[in-house]
Amino acid sequence: MSKNLLTISLICSFFFSGKNTLLAQNDALQKQDITLKQPPYLKAGDTVAIVAPSGILKNRTDEVQQAQKLLKSWGLHSIIGDHVFNKANHFAGTDDERCEDLQKVLDDPKIRAIWCARGGYGMVRILDKLDWSSFKEKPKWIIGYSDITALHNDIHNLGFESIHAMMCTSLQDDLNSIEVTVSTFKDAVFGNSLSYILEGSEYNKTGNSSGQLVGGNLTILHTMLGSKSSIDVAGKILFIEEIGEYKYHIDRILQSLKRAGYFNDCKGVVVGQMTKLRKNTTLWGTSIEQLILDALSDYDFPIAFNMPAGHEKENRALILGRNIELIVTKDQSKLIFD
Repeated sequence: MSKNLLTISLICSFFFSGKNTLLAQNDALQKQDITLKQPPYLKAGDTVAIVAPSGILKNRTDEVQQAQKLLKSWGLHSIIGDHVFNKANHFAGTDDERCEDLQKVLDDPKIRAIWCARGGYGMVRILDKLDWSSFKEKPKWIIGYSDITALHNDIHNLGFESIHAMMCTSLQDDLNSIEVTVSTFKDAVFGNSLSYILEGSEYNKTGNSSGQLVGGNLTILHTMLGSKSSIDVAGKILFIEEIGEYKYHIDRILQSLKRAGYFNDCKGVVVGQMTKLRKNTTLWGTSIEQLILDALSDYDFPIAFNMPAGHEKENRALILGRNIELIVTKDQSKLIFD
């Protein structure tokens, strides 16, 4: 190759690679600047649908009835999916039955919110069967946590807010013992303001940040990785919670997400409840808080512990996709929703 041709080739290579870099940066900025659409808040007379898109509801009719009574006390009507109490091995009905229930209420313009009866496992098996056309025309609040994280991810990627909050099976406890759980759920669906002051922690990584709140169950977030249901956390604040895992499993998940670049442009992490952690024969050697700090030590975003959300009685509602301000000190942390 002549010297002139080599020079031209290098200039072209630089021009196009630079252009691609700028395009990629612009795409990233556009993703961060997108404001998610907010479904209409509930009002008296609205109808809420109860569905079970995941695990089986064995001996849980009382909780579902209590859920209906609770909604009625708020002036809301409710309907129950046709297959909610079906049984198909691990699941609340076959994949087709669970999908049919969810699709029916997604399409029904009279339904203003969809409340998942429980989590467990099974949502991922029907995600790709769903048609979101009617939902996008007339969005509604979708509520749940745990396995429902998979559904929250898809809703987020469609450009809509959703609510991480208690499910019908949470009502196995006396309402007085879960008063905050219930009241924050009500505040979220009726559009009352939300803000939380969290108990401080010596493990808190201090700092201030803002961005859309995303996330949910850590295992589900990990299993979505590499699929169209994975969420981009660039410019966002990630909430995580977990139940029934070994510490080394949690570390493995965080390392996997880290190697995939998941946290590269993250603006903060809010750590919820890490419930019923299992003990391995070889002990991990540090607290779960220190494990998380060590795994995320390469990043300078703030990390807040002690968010009372997840698989315990106090499970405060979070509006996923909503912009929040995160203020973290050692003494306390604040989550302020826009």
